[in-house]
Amino acid sequence: MGMSRRTRPGTEQVPRTPVPGIHSPAVKIRSVGALVVAASLIAAACSGSEAAEPSTTTALTTLAPVTTTAAPTTTAAPTTTTTTSTTTTTLPPLPQSPLNGVGVEDVSTIERRVLAVKIDNHPDARPQSGLQEADAVYELLVEAGLTRFIALFLQSDSEYVGPIRSVRPTDPTLVKPLDATLQISGGQAWIKSIVRAADVPYIGETDPNTFRIPRNGRAYERTLFGTTEGMRARADRLAFSDDPPERWFDFGDPPESAGPATAVTLRWSNATTVRWEYDGEQYLRFAGTQPHDWRDVDGENDQVAFDTLLVLTARRYTARPGGGRSGSSVPALDTLGTGQAILFSEGGFVEATWQRGSIGEPFELVMNDGSPVSIPPGRLWISVFPTVGTLSWE
Repeated sequence: MGMSRRTRPGTEQVPRTPVPGIHSPAVKIRSVGALVVAASLIAAACSGSEAAEPSTTTALTTLAPVTTTAAPTTTAAPTTTTTTSTTTTTLPPLPQSPLNGVGVEDVSTIERRVLAVKIDNHPDARPQSGLQEADAVYELLVEAGLTRFIALFLQSDSEYVGPIRSVRPTDPTLVKPLDATLQISGGQAWIKSIVRAADVPYIGETDPNTFRIPRNGRAYERTLFGTTEGMRARADRLAFSDDPPERWFDFGDPPESAGPATAVTLRWSNATTVRWEYDGEQYLRFAGTQPHDWRDVDGENDQVAFDTLLVLTARRYTARPGGGRSGSSVPALDTLGTGQAILFSEGGFVEATWQRGSIGEPFELVMNDGSPVSIPPGRLWISVFPTVGTLSWE
């Protein structure tokens, strides 16, 4: 499913000066705090119809002639009485995508594997391609205070997605519950070993799934793009599982909003601040104060927009090569245990908690009273946000 083109707001709003920690509208401040989670990053397992027409019944009644000796025979004109009954057929709801709860007409599109495509978010990588077609997207921290994306495709496809970048230790912990095939552009050997140990299948820079575009001023590492059709073909060739994912969140009516949240600012680091503004229909993304655009295969641009935002706070740590392996250390996020969750939808927010016992399990969202949190159906953006970052809304 694509994204309709929309008119940007006439003016750009500069984010408020952030205060460390997570805080709600106006002046009340909530601190996330550091989450020290006693859980392992990786589980050690290695293996590569149509409404019925109204029914009509017509009853005909003819009066018999009446004869008397005082008057001539009179024949009454036939009278016709028509009785109509209407049968109403209620069509069943469309099957929901397990990835974002959206109803789909072609069931075959949700009876296949999820593709998880790692996408660069360096300023020079923008505008990216394929984000406007993804069913859901993860955003997570990498080096130098920058973020990268994992675009998820199930019922949707893209003929031009990228630029595709390398794998990080947090990636398999996020895509494992979806049984997804991960599309990457290389990665350090010790990190790839983590992905294999998590039994997450991945594909790299190969044909027919990826291709290089002309550099046109881009660094070489930002010239790799791909097609989801080619990625599916490559995964088939490698005999990777084509099983559809289990539902990873409950989709339905969300809990009652705790208040308005029409502007959401995430200060990931000194280098990266993201702002989302609700336009009455969707949340529009800004990189700092500038609209964050996507570009399609025809060169058309528009602003990145998603229906629902979910922020999952997580402890940041440094992942290092072990066992005598060579390589450089990288930032990572602990996605096991528990943490704070904030759901932004329809211009409001709900605070909750996420919990998770292993990387094979989906995130479970619960309220303070233990009741489950439903997410409204729609294209979903998930920020796995470090507890040392600053999140604010108004």
